[in-house]
Amino acid sequence: MSRAPRADAQSPAPHVADSHELIRVHGARVNNLQDVSIEIPKRRLTVFTGVSGSGKSSLVFHTIAAESQRLINETYSAFVQGFMPTLARPEVDVLEGLTTAIIVDQQRMGSDPRSTVGTATDANAMLRILFSRLGQPHIGPPGAYAFNVPSVRASGAITVERGDKKTVKATFNRTGGMCPRCEGRGAVSDIDLSQLYDDSKSLAEGAFTIPGWKSDSFWTVRVYAESGFLDPHKPIREFTEQEMRDFLHREPTKVKVEGVNITYEGLIPKIQKSMLSKDKEALQPHIRAFVERAVTFTTCPECDGTRLGEGARSSKIGGISIADACAMQISDLAAWVGDLDEPSVAPLLTTLRQTLDSFVEIGLGYLSLDRSSGTLSGGEAQRVKMIRHLGSSLTDTTYVFDEPTAGLHPHDIRRMNDLLLRLRDKGNTVLVVEHKPETIAVADHVVDLGPGAGTAGGTVCFEGTVEGLRAGGTLTGRHFDDRAAVKETVRKPTGTLEIRGAAAHNLRDVDVDIPLGVLAVVTGVAGSGKSSLIHGSVSGRDGVVSVDQSPIRGSRRSNPATYTGLLDPIRKAFAKANGVKPALFSANSEGACPTCNGAGVIYVDLAMMAGVASPCEECEGKRFQASVLDYRFGGRDISEVLAMSVGEAEEFFGAGEARTPAAHTILGRLSDVGLGYISLGQPLTTLSGGERQRLKLATHMAEKGGVYVLDEPTTGLHLADVEQLLGLLDRLVDSGKSVVVIEHHQAVMAHADWIIDLGPGAGHDGGRIVFEGTPADLVADRRTLTGEHLAAYVGG
Repeated sequence: MSRAPRADAQSPAPHVADSHELIRVHGARVNNLQDVSIEIPKRRLTVFTGVSGSGKSSLVFHTIAAESQRLINETYSAFVQGFMPTLARPEVDVLEGLTTAIIVDQQRMGSDPRSTVGTATDANAMLRILFSRLGQPHIGPPGAYAFNVPSVRASGAITVERGDKKTVKATFNRTGGMCPRCEGRGAVSDIDLSQLYDDSKSLAEGAFTIPGWKSDSFWTVRVYAESGFLDPHKPIREFTEQEMRDFLHREPTKVKVEGVNITYEGLIPKIQKSMLSKDKEALQPHIRAFVERAVTFTTCPECDGTRLGEGARSSKIGGISIADACAMQISDLAAWVGDLDEPSVAPLLTTLRQTLDSFVEIGLGYLSLDRSSGTLSGGEAQRVKMIRHLGSSLTDTTYVFDEPTAGLHPHDIRRMNDLLLRLRDKGNTVLVVEHKPETIAVADHVVDLGPGAGTAGGTVCFEGTVEGLRAGGTLTGRHFDDRAAVKETVRKPTGTLEIRGAAAHNLRDVDVDIPLGVLAVVTGVAGSGKSSLIHGSVSGRDGVVSVDQSPIRGSRRSNPATYTGLLDPIRKAFAKANGVKPALFSANSEGACPTCNGAGVIYVDLAMMAGVASPCEECEGKRFQASVLDYRFGGRDISEVLAMSVGEAEEFFGAGEARTPAAHTILGRLSDVGLGYISLGQPLTTLSGGERQRLKLATHMAEKGGVYVLDEPTTGLHLADVEQLLGLLDRLVDSGKSVVVIEHHQAVMAHADWIIDLGPGAGHDGGRIVFEGTPADLVADRRTLTGEHLAAYVGG
């Protein structure tokens, strides 16, 4: 092999193409960013820190990543762009040096019942091809093994217009893998009739137990009692077979009640139409609770929960059907696929092995492919999205992560750090929004935003190395090496909450007593069974208030005032002070500006280009009619009140002529969870993940319950805010509540009165109680992974 001779032995001058080594942001003003200008090094791991609400997501996701995606979308034709989400250019003066951005966020995966871990990662698609090639007996193409493809059969006459028109008989057959009974959902829903009525009573005695169905209601109860189909004075349990059929299932029938023509319909279809067909989140709380009680989901008896028809279950490779393969723990499935040796499908096996090995490597080997994607936690969903990027050969791309350590035990954080560094070492730019010091410590470059949250944030407080951050005087730098001490004295329990024989998911007939009247923390590696134990055995009980990680639903019209119910006492106070109707002070009702319908902005749809939102000229963005703003309370109009921060409003409604105890109580709860800086009228869509969870916690604090269950409340919290959260948990316990927290943060573990540790591993290596006792005992014990990391954290 010969080389061409070089004319010049000296090193050449740097190529102009190598001068673009920075992502430059100048004058960013998205959300609360205050003219931010920074330079981010490429092919490095940059971590963005700062208190919740300081502007991290606004800078990373809504500015850098959003502009990268918008520019990529613009390379497609106008026709294609018409089918893509429209993105507006972020409010920024200069953005240079961008590369293709791949966003791996914590948005929950689709909660469609047919969406599983396997379908979300394409592992199912590869398994279906594998079984269609190797499965015995052979039942058809890959679609025959798909639980979202129904079997179809048709026959009839078709006209072929070719030369002479000819009508021919045709038949059509498609074999799908969907179970016909549950339609690929794995579960069938049923209505628990005991929640609808008391069968020991007659209709005249008030047998119905449905919310809002009062005995004198003409449209509900009386139509049954006076329809002529039923005996209103006979207990329901004594109804004849015909009466029971008419009562529960009768088709809509016109009847005359007191001379009025009215439609009589069986109870079950009536309830399904009036309550069960509506979005559960949109129902009033007491009706939502009724629906959750009345509708029961049971495993499909025909497919036994596998979602697949009989044919798909009968085809096997080495005695394993596709249903068996999807039900296996992924680490076991990877071993099974690894043992398959079939040259005819070698490329497929190689790709499938790589995908399954990525699951194990990223710490998700305990999942199964048939796990519903809607049941994954935020952290699990984010790691599932990472799967497709781990083996990618792409370089010089920008990976953007939103708290990738969320939901991870300290033991798993080290593995996540290695993955982030591997992506960087392949020549990619990695941008991470993160609070955990373990991940901040491995960064090449740190950007700290703040100094506060909301309007008090949005500026760059520090930019540089981790050592520089430690030495700097920023809030993050000062709290970077904070370590909570283990409690010297713990509270004594006032009772116990018994759990016996818990066997949900991977739990192994767990028996445990959770102490009441104290702060109890449930720990263990991701997948050890913490959520299965607590949500499966505690959350549904009477008197238990559960605050999980499910997202807050709300449109851009929803805000903290509407979500928490704060607007109701405010509207009533304005109405009473001015002698008018409360509806005038709602931007969704009579008081709304007629031009923008209370939105405050006018939206102009520009087809494949980003729509333009401009402030309404009529109300100047205030959302209310001009006449409504003439009414004042405490010297302020309704738009000025909604523009206040929680802290300002708490002071405003706490004393003087504007004193409103009902509003002040809700505002106090918002301050307690550290949301004093958000404004009452701020759209929910602009809140960060941590802010939304704390908003939900503040709302649930109003519920009457003796036991609070919190699922990772430190998610999205800055190091400085964790201390405030511990104070809130203490206040809840000291007020007589029992608090059970599922948590990985060592500061919360150290602050607990009692720790229940599950493990020792994840999946079928977990599901057992490996430790019960005080934090001091756990540190002294050190036999569990949690004990090791807690001891290292407190310096024990």
